[in-house]
Amino acid sequence: MTITCVIRYEIDPFQREAFKRYAETWGRIIPRCGGHLVGYFLPHEGTNDVAWGLIAFESLAAYEAYRARLKTDEEGRANFAMAQDRKLILKEARTFVEVVDGTFGIAPEEGEQNQ
Repeated sequence: MTITCVIRYEIDPFQREAFKRYAETWGRIIPRCGGHLVGYFLPHEGTNDVAWGLIAFESLAAYEAYRARLKTDEEGRANFAMAQDRKLILKEARTFVEVVDGTFGIAPEEGEQNQ
């Protein structure tokens, strides 16, 4: 079973670019520590203070092993510290979800996307 950790961030909207750099840095760290980074998502239109991070794992045990590796990763610790020092993240919540088979990553069929 693959699970995805969905992280909902409440961010300081005046530090959007700093949060973007924070997220980009995880692009190197997360795979190195054993997570499959689905992506980070910044607010684009509408609510300007909510961002998302999605990281997939084979199991909750794999997630726990990832968390242990993350705690010893020098670049990961520095990225966390930077976010805390700058107060980029006002609130953070994690939810674990699993995909419903046959519903993820389905592209529109040829000729149907503009109808």
